[in-house]
Amino acid sequence: MNKPLIVIGNGGHAAVLTETLIAQGEMILGFTTPTEEANRFGLNYLGTDQVIHNYSPKAIELVLGIGMLKPASFREVLFKELKVKGYRFKSVIHSATNIAPSVILGEGVQLMAGAIIQTATVIADNTIINTGAIIDHDGIIGAHVHIAPGTKISGDVRIGNSTHIGTGTTIIQGIHIGDSCLIGAGSVVVKNINNNTKAYGVPAKEV
Repeated sequence: MNKPLIVIGNGGHAAVLTETLIAQGEMILGFTTPTEEANRFGLNYLGTDQVIHNYSPKAIELVLGIGMLKPASFREVLFKELKVKGYRFKSVIHSATNIAPSVILGEGVQLMAGAIIQTATVIADNTIINTGAIIDHDGIIGAHVHIAPGTKISGDVRIGNSTHIGTGTTIIQGIHIGDSCLIGAGSVVVKNINNNTKAYGVPAKEV
């Protein structure tokens, strides 16, 4: 039986996740934000993130509704802090995704509408594969990654932890992108990218 959920956040990304969960019949107790706000779906405001600690980790699951427009590190830090305290994050998978049976998904992965994930791809914890993104066969996508809408990733691509791939990016086959990288929107990545690098353009060049 599915556990009741608490959604962390109340912005656009949280709204997309919430609508998906409602359509799937999930029970949502409410949401948390730093200050009280209205919710477009009428969810209850529970309080700040600290209110989560009033619930036993065995009684609920969490949905991390903070997108990547805020610093990626904040989403990652919050995930890690709550994991240490025993909480579990629910993966949210839109019904309009196409996922090969051999795909392996980590905890708290979020797959938005129209995403296509092909054979033997591995996606680690707390990663967002956003609307209409395509990941071809044998990809390895690290933890706390955001693959933005419309991105196309060819086969055998490796993307490190905490990396952001901008909207509409194309990555050719066999490329390795390191940890904590930022690839600008609309880029075409044709060579490997080192850790802690910003790159953009056609072809993508380090900044």
